[in-house]
This record gives sequence, structure tokens and C-alpha cells, in this order.
Amino acid sequence: MKIAHKIAVTSITVCALTVLSGCSGMSQRDKNTAVGAGVGAVGGAVLTGGSAVGTVGGAAVGGVIGNQVGK
Repeated sequence: MKIAHKIAVTSITVCALTVLSGCSGMSQRDKNTAVGAGVGAVGGAVLTGGSAVGTVGGAAVGGVIGNQVGK
């Protein structure tokens, strides 16, 4: 069990660092859009009980809001 836990933690850490390094060349507006889409997707999934339509709709709405913040 401990080995599986270490592998999982290491994998998550590597994935997180890879994703974060991909954002280094983005403008602040692009980052806001990405964060808004992510938060919207999670919110849409939670509010609709994991429905794909709710998740995609939440991501779209969140992305638009994130894009318009700080405009």
C-alpha cells in the first residue's frame, strides 16, 4: 500500500508540474480564461451530478467569465 501511495503522489506531482509549466507563456487573460473554464467545469459537474452537458456548459460559461475578468 505504501508503494502505491508513493507512486500516486509522484505521478500527481509530475503531472501538476507539467501542466503548470505549460502556462508559462500565456498572457494573464489566457490564464484567467483557463482558470475560469476549470472552475466552471467543476462547478457544472457538481451542480448537475456529473452530467457531461453540465460539465461542458460550466466550462464554457466559466471560460467566458474568466476571459472578461480584468478587461
